Amino acid sequence: MVQTLKPALQSADPFGRNLLLRSLAAAERRLVASHLEEVRLRTGDVLFESGDDVTHVTFPLDGTVATLLVPLREGRTIETATVGHEGAIGGVVSQGFLPAFNRAVVQIGGAALRVSAARLQTAKQASPVLRNALTRYSDCLLAQVLQSVACNAVHPIEQRSAKWLLTLHDRLGTDTLPVTQELLADMLGVRRTYLSGVLSRLQRQGLIQVSRGRITISNRKALQQAACECHSRVRNHYTEVLGATYRTDGTLVALDPTAAPNTPPSLVTA
Repeated sequence: MVQTLKPALQSADPFGRNLLLRSLAAAERRLVASHLEEVRLRTGDVLFESGDDVTHVTFPLDGTVATLLVPLREGRTIETATVGHEGAIGGVVSQGFLPAFNRAVVQIGGAALRVSAARLQTAKQASPVLRNALTRYSDCLLAQVLQSVACNAVHPIEQRSAKWLLTLHDRLGTDTLPVTQELLADMLGVRRTYLSGVLSRLQRQGLIQVSRGRITISNRKALQQAACECHSRVRNHYTEVLGATYRTDGTLVALDPTAAPNTPPSLVTA
C-alpha cells in the first residue's frame, strides 16, 4: 500500500530529487507542482498489475527504484526496465486509465512523487516543452524495454547479471546495492540456486562481493567488460535523447531533454 506523506510543495526542493522533474524549466514545474503528492513506497509494493488502469504517474526520488516486470503463466517474472530517480513510471505519454500491459513493482523502497495521469495530461496539453520532455523520456524507456527483450533472448546469464547490477549502480550511486539474491533471481527469471553459482563466479573474478541482503561492486570497470553491450547501448541512448550526464563512477546525475540530438556522452568529475 502506497503511503501518502504530504503535498510536494511542503518538501524542500521536491523537484531536485528526480532528474526528469529537475530538468524542467520553471514554467513547466508550475504546471504540475500543485498536483504532486509525496508518497512513501516500500520494497515489494505493486504500483499496478497487468490489466489495471494506470491512474497515476510516479516519479521515484533519489534512492528509490521500481521495475517493470512481465509475469509469465508458469509463475515466473522477467524484468524489462528499471526506473530510478532519472524518470517516471506509469502513464507518462498516454492519457492515463489505459490498462497496464505489465506489472510495476518497487525494487528499493523510498520516497516518490505522484501525480494523477489525467492532471499530467492536462499539463502536457498546455506545454509543448513538457510534452516533448516526457516523450523523449518515454522513448528512452522503450529503448530499455526493447534492449531487454534482445538481451533476455540471446545473452548468457553472467552477462545479464552484470548488466542488471550496473543498471542499478547507475541509479543509486553507491557500490553497495541493497538487493538480495532472491530479488535478482526474480528479475532475471532464474532459480536462486542457479544464480548463486553465477554470482560466486563473478565474486571469484573480483568483480563483486556477495553478502546477506546486499551485493557490493568491487570493480565497476571489469564488471562493464563482463556485461553484454545492452547496458552501454541504453546509456548511450539516454545521452543522445535526454542529454544524460554521468559521473566518472558511472552514476547518472543530470538530464537535459532540450539538448541537441547526438550530443557526445558527457562526464563530470565526482
